[in-house]
Amino acid sequence: MAEIARLNGSSDWIDLGFVERERTPEPAMMLGIRSHVAGLSLSNTVDLLEDLGVDRSRKAIHDWVQKADLQPELGKSPNQIAIDETVIRINDQQFWLYAAGDPARNELLHIRLFSTTTTALTEIFLRELQQKHDIETAEFLVDGAQHLQTALQRAGLRFQISRHGNRNTIERIFRELKRRTSSFSNCFSHVEPVTAENWLQSFARWHNASN
Repeated sequence: MAEIARLNGSSDWIDLGFVERERTPEPAMMLGIRSHVAGLSLSNTVDLLEDLGVDRSRKAIHDWVQKADLQPELGKSPNQIAIDETVIRINDQQFWLYAAGDPARNELLHIRLFSTTTTALTEIFLRELQQKHDIETAEFLVDGAQHLQTALQRAGLRFQISRHGNRNTIERIFRELKRRTSSFSNCFSHVEPVTAENWLQSFARWHNASN
């Protein structure tokens, strides 16, 4: 599997500051978090750790990912930002995943889950993006969605309509996300939306670190 080859690498981007009296060695915890976010199901991550002599449950690994509270790094100053949305299903309900990415660096800058898609929610997403990064001079790349354009106009941000070129970066990331979440059925089943959003943000942090 192609994603398994990507399990190797540094875990420096994982902050284990949440650990108090955890009985698992920190290197094993980091491996478990990285492996699950990179593509292994919880069950396969349990098997991986068992091969290393570490016996932990699926729930324990799930809790590590949630408690680590991983987020894309702050303070970026991109020249261009591709912004888009796609549908994510959680417990057979439909949610909209908003994402903003830097196409030059193939990095995710900010992602959020909303129960619907409106101009007002897009404005909230943009305000959060402004709080996290220096985007005032960036040019936004959007498709023909009118609510995206309206929200950017209201925020006084520059944009151009682009269906190809650098916008393909965010679409490739969306395809990877959908492939990843559909590859193991327990990812977004029997969870609250906030839990799914936390995993998606962890994926964004891993994606950026693995570039």
